[in-house]
Amino acid sequence: MPLTQETLLGKSVDELTTWVKQQGQPAYRGKQLHQWLYEKGARSLTEISVFPKTWREELSDYPIGRSKIAHRTIAPDGTRKYLLSLADGLIIEAVGIPTSKRLTVCVSSQVGCPMNCDFCATGKGGYERNLTCAEIVDQVLTVQEDFQQRVSHVVFMGMGEPLLNIKDVVKAVKIINQDVGIGQRSLTISTVGIPQKILQLAHYQLQITFAVSLHASNQALREELIPGAKHYTLGKLLADCRKYVDITGRRVTFEYVLLGGVNDLPEHAIELANHLKGFQSHVNLIPYNPIAEADYQRPDEHSIQKFMQLLQERRIAASVRYSRGLEADAACGQLRTSRHEVGSI
Repeated sequence: MPLTQETLLGKSVDELTTWVKQQGQPAYRGKQLHQWLYEKGARSLTEISVFPKTWREELSDYPIGRSKIAHRTIAPDGTRKYLLSLADGLIIEAVGIPTSKRLTVCVSSQVGCPMNCDFCATGKGGYERNLTCAEIVDQVLTVQEDFQQRVSHVVFMGMGEPLLNIKDVVKAVKIINQDVGIGQRSLTISTVGIPQKILQLAHYQLQITFAVSLHASNQALREELIPGAKHYTLGKLLADCRKYVDITGRRVTFEYVLLGGVNDLPEHAIELANHLKGFQSHVNLIPYNPIAEADYQRPDEHSIQKFMQLLQERRIAASVRYSRGLEADAACGQLRTSRHEVGSI
């Protein structure tokens, strides 16, 4: 299917009503179609039994916009990681992360990623294209169907840089909220920081959690880890984040991957605290999940706790977020890379 071909998934109930009327059907079929897409998870119009049989047969090849599960791994902690095959044959990752009270889906926003962060498996695999709104929403529905459990939270922390695909990401947020039925405050968009895009996102006035991947406490170190950071200095990035808080009234979450002996030293914690003093923010410290393509190490527990203690002593809100599904190639891009290497997809 060409990427330009329209799909039904990713449309609102009003857009679906317009579409069914264009097909010569009564308006009420728009609500029926909406229910079958977002509540029943229809993968083909032929499944929609409330539609006339002859019409279903006429539109049997019309694309809904659903992917196929090409591969799935399940970690001992219940985390499920998926390789999803898109209509053009490209492969993306999605992750389902269950706890006793919630089911979180980590979605991709691009096929690959152009940011080339030195410690990230996705960046090592190159960039193909942006995902459509439908391809983003499909990931949520696919994980929901596989778990047979309603998704409660969605994080845009999978493959790709969401702010480089801001139009479809924002549309997907609205569809996930209004049509899938997940509150905006249960959605998180994570970015490494793209000039002009943070303020563009702010003006949408979404009620999402906004996360910025810092990973370094100074500009020189950040450029080593994130090559694109030379185009967006730490000072300018943080200034835009402060403006984001002013515009939206919502705090910023800063993601900081702790790399053993690289950015996890006491001086880095103190430097980071000085940057964030008086900031309406929260720091997520993430111990590194090693990948074969990069020579970085996971810090020991003492270093992790010391880093957090130094932040908290300086009144910086911080917590440690431990990775889930380590046994299932859980770092972004790892599963896709490993499956390509063995030639199984």
